[in-house]
Amino acid sequence: MVFVKGGTFIMGDVIDSTNDDALPLHEVTLDNFYIGKYEVTYKQYDDFALATNRALPNDRNYGREKRAVVYVNWYDARAFCNYWDWRLPTEAEWEYAARSGGKLTPYSGTNTPDSLELYAVTSNSDINFSYPVGSKKPNELGLYDMSGNVLEYVGSFYQHYSAPDSLYDLENRGVRIIRGGSFEEEIEVNRTYWRVGTYDLMVHNDVGFRCAITQEELNNSGFLKGMF
Repeated sequence: MVFVKGGTFIMGDVIDSTNDDALPLHEVTLDNFYIGKYEVTYKQYDDFALATNRALPNDRNYGREKRAVVYVNWYDARAFCNYWDWRLPTEAEWEYAARSGGKLTPYSGTNTPDSLELYAVTSNSDINFSYPVGSKKPNELGLYDMSGNVLEYVGSFYQHYSAPDSLYDLENRGVRIIRGGSFEEEIEVNRTYWRVGTYDLMVHNDVGFRCAITQEELNNSGFLKGMF
């Protein structure tokens, strides 16, 4: 896990203000938190699955070990994080960390699409499977693959920023946010503010996750059962 000092930042499409799904821009204040340095791997998830009598996720014969785990649904991801007394990151935590503490960076680690290949596995990488985590350069916080490799579940329900929770029966709607782009996505989807939704019971070949915990939650738990 990597420590992220909390702070206040403007969340949303701070680059062009043209992505309606990432508008309106809004101020968010976060407490100190920790977030996974890497996306969770097959090896880590397999160990958890065997310990909890869960089915092992499909690897499409591309190998397991350090590859970012995919073919898990949102509930699988939440269960993994909860097993270690962690949780999935909030959408705000995820974006703040991807933007290296809320900086005005369109991609995690770089400002230019020309250098994105150094930081992210995208559709330009010409592969069709999740890659071993940490194969590219990290962002300024030392976090890997926040742009590219696999999209990542966060804990939040999917809704427009301008719509309050009361407009939807969110629990039954069952659509969760995934962030960060993937090896299948075009460059723009790898932007740090780009938002995508998926049904919480669906599995995908390019969606994985990482875990998080606030400093306060960590203090209250009394013990971090670290894997990273």
